[in-house]
Amino acid sequence: MSTEAELMWVEKYRPRRLEDLVDQEDVKARLGALLSRPQEMPHLLFAGPPGTGKTTVAMIVARTVLGDSWRDFTLELNASDERGIDVVRERIKSFTRYVDLREGVPFKLVILDEADEMTSDAQTALRRIMEESSRVARFILTANYSSNIIEPIQSRCAVFRFVRLGEADVVSALERICRAEGCQYEGDALRMIYEYTQGDMRQAINQLQAAAALGKVTVEAVRTIAGTGRRASVREMVQAAIGGDFAGARRRLLELMRVYGMEERDILKFAFEDAMAAKDLDHAEVAKLFAEYDYRLGQGSNPELQLSALLAELSALAGRQARSS
Repeated sequence: MSTEAELMWVEKYRPRRLEDLVDQEDVKARLGALLSRPQEMPHLLFAGPPGTGKTTVAMIVARTVLGDSWRDFTLELNASDERGIDVVRERIKSFTRYVDLREGVPFKLVILDEADEMTSDAQTALRRIMEESSRVARFILTANYSSNIIEPIQSRCAVFRFVRLGEADVVSALERICRAEGCQYEGDALRMIYEYTQGDMRQAINQLQAAAALGKVTVEAVRTIAGTGRRASVREMVQAAIGGDFAGARRRLLELMRVYGMEERDILKFAFEDAMAAKDLDHAEVAKLFAEYDYRLGQGSNPELQLSALLAELSALAGRQARSS
């Protein structure tokens, strides 16, 4: 089997050119103009929801600007894993310190994925390095939440905002992959994948490949792989909390996190949708409550502890409103 065939589909079908990127027309237009004059390229900040192409575009920039030497002159770090000040001081500073630019290579490139997970001290140190190394290096930062990036860094970057992908674009991309792989599929199954992943192309392709491994991509296959049952478990968790059964709600939370490995951001998103759909809750209070815990998770607080506290407050809110009615 060829190396390409062994690749995960999310890598095999990752766009290699800016024009191949799904949607993001504003990003492609603005960035294309910058890439025509690489010597003038500033530091870049790509902000937006997961799976919308931020890291892919960062790699396209590296290939476009640095050519065949891009691997030698690019440092890629996941800031959520390596987010402390020591990483900034040691790895990044060491990489940008030594100048060995060949002909045709305008600068070194540092790509920091999930930079919004870096500590404030690390970001402050990063700002200084960005200033000191601007002659020989450029930085590309990606972030789900640009508000978690300190203002001095934002002001030194050209900011590109990525939008969540629409259903038609995602389904069309999944259809192309199915045809390329010779995989039979149902249109409703691809639409179900979109409904579950909500514009996250990376997650959608992963779900498609997992469903295809079962044979034809059918609604039943997607339901099995994509965890529709987990979506229902979130709803049951919220209903238990609203009904005053905090212990039962927390049991479902732990099952979702520990057994199924559901990400805390997905749990929060789906729980918010279900809480806002509840008729007997003050939706303004619900929105404020979820906004607070979304902020706490964004600051790196313990997800299990914070989501448990959210369920407790949701249960208390429902109890107060039931007594006042």
